[in-house]
Amino acid sequence: MQLTLKQLRYFVCAGENASVTKAAKAMFVSQPSISSAILHIEEQTGLDLFIRHHAQGLSLTPSGQRFMLKAKQLLEEADNLGKFATSLTESISGSLRFVSLPTFAPIILPSVMRQFRDLYPDVHLHCDEADQEKILAGLLEGRYEFAVTYDLQVPAELEFTPITEFPPYVLLPSDHPLATATAVSIEQLAEHPMILLDWPMSRDYFYSLFLSQGVEPNIAYRANSLAMVRGLVANGLGYALFNTPLASDTSLDGHKIVMLPLTGSPHPTRLGVATLKDVRSTPAANAFIDKLRTQLM
Repeated sequence: MQLTLKQLRYFVCAGENASVTKAAKAMFVSQPSISSAILHIEEQTGLDLFIRHHAQGLSLTPSGQRFMLKAKQLLEEADNLGKFATSLTESISGSLRFVSLPTFAPIILPSVMRQFRDLYPDVHLHCDEADQEKILAGLLEGRYEFAVTYDLQVPAELEFTPITEFPPYVLLPSDHPLATATAVSIEQLAEHPMILLDWPMSRDYFYSLFLSQGVEPNIAYRANSLAMVRGLVANGLGYALFNTPLASDTSLDGHKIVMLPLTGSPHPTRLGVATLKDVRSTPAANAFIDKLRTQLM
């Protein structure tokens, strides 16, 4: 059975007015539109909804009276659903779940979240951290409303809006032979032991910086956390490449790290917001993204 809300509204209006003519005037449509809707409902339901009185309008049958009661309930629910949808699109409240990279999230997001909470206390923020592969999968599966991440292998089903760029740079132990330089080339680094941040897609990006210069990195250690990479570097086990700016030049165990730019203008990564294409963001998400953009630009 296929009935539309419009057809049900026409039927209810005709029943309340006991007249096709009056219903047409009330709904600002033609009389045939009302008659056609009633006929369609009767055909779909197999019910005789009205008794037609020649030149005297309509009266509901017992079945018609019961059907109109249910139709009114359904139309009221539909109106309530529309009001609920409007409240979701207009109010900045509720829950907002998003995800970001562990290299970036703890450095930038806490201050953005604090400012956002002060402005919109009715929004409950939930931020997960994951590598790029899991971030993209989580967006595609609908677990997150948006992601704050890099433009690394973003699939066509997602839309990426860039906010800023982060060029790669090198982390060196304070006693490294290259630590006193003002800048370092990829070719200079290639012969030294490297500590790789071993995440899907991130590792490919860092590896590509060497391939573009016709050299290969000498990977001595792999680590899965920003803190571990910094600790290994600070303790003289090698250098590492990063994009995200660090707020401190000290590892967790108190050793110093030297941060130097790379020569040759290596390809930067763009940081931005990834969302599902053709899915409208909530006001809360838009407000958070605006606050993030203000912080980064």
